[in-house]
Amino acid sequence: NDPGFAQALARLAEVYVDDAFGAAHRAHASTHGMVKHFAARAAGFLLAREVEVLSALLATPARPFVAILGGAKVSDKIDVIENLLDRVQVFCIGGAMAYTFLKAQGKPIGRSRVEDDRLELARETLDRADAKGVAIRLPVDHLAADKPEAGARTQIVGADTFPPDLLGVDIGPATAKAYAAEIAAAQTTLWNGPMGIFEIDAFAQGTMAIAEALATSKGTTVVGGGDSVAALARAGKLGAVTHVSTGGGASLEFLEGKTLPGLAALEG
Repeated sequence: NDPGFAQALARLAEVYVDDAFGAAHRAHASTHGMVKHFAARAAGFLLAREVEVLSALLATPARPFVAILGGAKVSDKIDVIENLLDRVQVFCIGGAMAYTFLKAQGKPIGRSRVEDDRLELARETLDRADAKGVAIRLPVDHLAADKPEAGARTQIVGADTFPPDLLGVDIGPATAKAYAAEIAAAQTTLWNGPMGIFEIDAFAQGTMAIAEALATSKGTTVVGGGDSVAALARAGKLGAVTHVSTGGGASLEFLEGKTLPGLAALEG
């Protein structure tokens, strides 16, 4: 976001239109610094649509509002959970981040990936959700493997009987069915993050089940960028949801309630 470079870019045009929602959370010369040099500036149609859809999730979402959150780290999604606690009725947690929550509850997780430095934060989040009457659903069963690779030995294990020598690589079938039921009952559903290591076919069933459930939902369905979109595309369901966000990090920060530099520059 060098000022000189931003000014040099601005000399190239008379009108500025930003349609790059996926970069709106970056304070770069092309998305932020150059914008102040234009009297005529606007959001493109894609950017405007992203803001419209995501703003509705934060303002007046139809209830029940269900959020399906996955991915590797609690630390990546905790601010989203916090900002949505007053809006969402049910959170369904999958991916490696679920194991931090489960360990915080004292559940066995074997060799599953966990953020030990976030255990207290996970406990506090569970307590806050409970105090607000918000349900945080965690996996009741898992697909466990001896290694996170194709060709691994796998088995379905219960939440209370996780073998110490295995690690979680996907939600189990009972969990997938329970999460699909939550989606079916929802009027609004947000999905961000896979339920397991979906890039490996043997570990993809939970994530594909979420994609299928979203595709058959009668409510508003919004899918965050990144891996969730890749999973939806792999399931062949990109056209079956209400909105597919083009920005992974940008959509997360928007839902966290943060000001995106790219949007602030247009408004300023």
